[in-house]
Amino acid sequence: MSLSERIMDEIKTAMRAKDAMALESLRAVKSALLLASTETGSKEPITEEEEIKILQRLIKQRRESAAIYINQNRPDLAEPEIAQAAVIEQFLPEQLSETQIEEVLSRIIQESGVSGMAAMGKVMGLASAELAGKADGKTISTIVKKLLS
Repeated sequence: MSLSERIMDEIKTAMRAKDAMALESLRAVKSALLLASTETGSKEPITEEEEIKILQRLIKQRRESAAIYINQNRPDLAEPEIAQAAVIEQFLPEQLSETQIEEVLSRIIQESGVSGMAAMGKVMGLASAELAGKADGKTISTIVKKLLS
């Protein structure tokens, strides 16, 4: 079942359950996917990798908004953003733990034979390709900095 079909099924379920938060999140995902598929102007459907990137972008937006709301002492606005991020996360592949990410990054660093912070860009490029959809870029960056320093 494609992601779009899963989203549509979940929208129907959320409507039946009268779950406004999930419904709003799912409609945002549906809208983003539709925009991405029509923005290229081609008749080809978007790839699974592109769908994952879109979901990650939506989650990141919601988390950043929630952080801003929390910093401005507005938990009433932060809670819906966090809840929406949790609903969208259900459609991402299982995320790796920090120890698993660290193991993969250590292997990448050893295989490429680099050391020092000057090589961070090269390691990030390799890591982003290998861990696409399985780990957040910010987490990867933090661990790479720790391993290279």
